[in-house]
Amino acid sequence: QVRMVESGGGLVQAGGSLKLSCAASGRTFSNYVMGWFRQAPGKEREFVAAISQSDTSTIYGDSVGGRFTISRDNAKNTVYLQMNTLKPEDTAVYYCAGVFSYGLTYRASEYNYWGQGTQVTVSS
Repeated sequence: QVRMVESGGGLVQAGGSLKLSCAASGRTFSNYVMGWFRQAPGKEREFVAAISQSDTSTIYGDSVGGRFTISRDNAKNTVYLQMNTLKPEDTAVYYCAGVFSYGLTYRASEYNYWGQGTQVTVSS
C-alpha cells in the first residue's frame, strides 16, 4: 500500500504561483510513475502532469503546458508541482497519484494510488 499526502494548496490571485507537494510512504517511491490530476466542481478529473521514476521524462496536459512543472525528489519520497501564471480556470482540487509502470500515462484509470487532494483557488 502507498499512502500519499498533498500539501501547498491555497488561495492565490491570477498571475500568481503555488507549489504543491505530495509526500509518499509505504513502498519504494522510486519505482512509481507519479502524476498530478485536478478536478473542478461539476467537471471530470483532468490530467495535469506525470513524471517518470528517474525524473528523466515528463508529460503535461494541454491546458497547463509551459506554466506548470512537475519534479520529484526520490530521496525525500516527494513529488512537486510548480504552478506559475495561474488562471481562475486552474481552480480545482489537485490530486497526486502513483502507478508502478514502465511508461508515463495520462489515464487516471491506470493509477493505483491516490492522495486525498488539496484545494487550489485562483481569484480573478
